Amino acid sequence: MLPLYGQKILDGASKKWLNESKKQGETIMQYRRSCTPGGTYFFTVVTHERRPWLQEPLGIQTLGHAMRQVREQRPFENLAMVLMPDHLHCIWRLPADDADFSTRWMLIKQAVTHRLRGRIGVQHLWQNRFWEHTLRDDRDVAQHTHYIHFNPVKHGHVAHVRDWPHSTFHRYVKNGVYPPDWGTAPGVLAGVRE
Repeated sequence: MLPLYGQKILDGASKKWLNESKKQGETIMQYRRSCTPGGTYFFTVVTHERRPWLQEPLGIQTLGHAMRQVREQRPFENLAMVLMPDHLHCIWRLPADDADFSTRWMLIKQAVTHRLRGRIGVQHLWQNRFWEHTLRDDRDVAQHTHYIHFNPVKHGHVAHVRDWPHSTFHRYVKNGVYPPDWGTAPGVLAGVRE
């Protein structure tokens, strides 16, 4: 059986590298990714060495452009998102016959890196991997959406959720899902991890 890397079967060169690494006694991490066609996923994507380049206007603009381009080629629905200075969280729902979020993130990261490398004082932009979690049901989606929108307050960037501009929170308010003062009253964040 061939070893897996994400959803992809390793090619010949990768298998050779893996076998050589094992011979040298290196520990090789085997990542197992969820594979649920049409699934809804929570992601955390972090900048290289947690450098805060995502707060730069050019970084924000370039990431948005890359995500829109990839979404045109490989559709996904972005249900919720927050962009922090050194990481982002988002929830995607993939098409019913598709579970390949890894290629989407690869294309997004490559597009941003191609456009920005060296232009914002940073050579390496992203951590090599990302964290993903398959959301089980509507309650799980709601809890992770609350977590995403409350994240700027949790990290001390703002006192009120409404004050953070780089979040889908404002779309949720506009659509009547949240009141404008959501996240300010005690006890309203059931399920949000502190």
